[in-house]
Amino acid sequence: MNSPSKGIRVVIADDHPVVRKGLCMTLVEFGEEIELVGEAADGAAAVQLVEEVQPNVVLMDIRMPGMDGLEALERIRACAPRIAVVILTTYNEDAFLLRGLQAGACGYLLKDCPLETLLHAIRAAARGETLLQPEMVARLLKVQAGAAASPLAATRAANKPRLTERELEILAAIARGERSKEIAARLGLTRRTIETYLTAIYQKLEVDSRAAAVAVALEQGLLRPKEN
Repeated sequence: MNSPSKGIRVVIADDHPVVRKGLCMTLVEFGEEIELVGEAADGAAAVQLVEEVQPNVVLMDIRMPGMDGLEALERIRACAPRIAVVILTTYNEDAFLLRGLQAGACGYLLKDCPLETLLHAIRAAARGETLLQPEMVARLLKVQAGAAASPLAATRAANKPRLTERELEILAAIARGERSKEIAARLGLTRRTIETYLTAIYQKLEVDSRAAAVAVALEQGLLRPKEN
């Protein structure tokens, strides 16, 4: 009698049959570590499939007929918050990235990303972590920095949550994609302490995930571009 698979259970949601086929072939290259448990051609089908097969990770396209990927993401997060969703798209647009993070996506990748990057994102998502490509975060930070000169900047600054220096440091680490144990080791703290800080950050930002915390932090100007 065969033992149940211990691989990461993955669902693919994309309206292009050729793309889905390519992703399936790609996942096969990962061997037993990844188990493809279903495919969907639109957002509504993805939500239904997720309810049926209960995957660990969903690779979700954005632009699909009927219900798009962002709405599907919101519904999955509402009914099954433990299931991780990674946006995998051809749309390299700041608005989509922010909306995806706000909705609770734990990763945002372009379809031409390296194979190892995709595998790393699936692994991180299955562990309940957030993985953002550094170049995407850097771009959003620049957009946010430019927006600081807008007429709304003063209002946003007045209303932004008050985070401690340590909380801001941990928030920046999350935006870089660092895991809790990595943050703990670098700061000389325990992992449990980092999780306590994360809970406080979530409460102050009124979010329930790392990705949403990063999205709110970007909007509120709580993160800053790295100085050269």
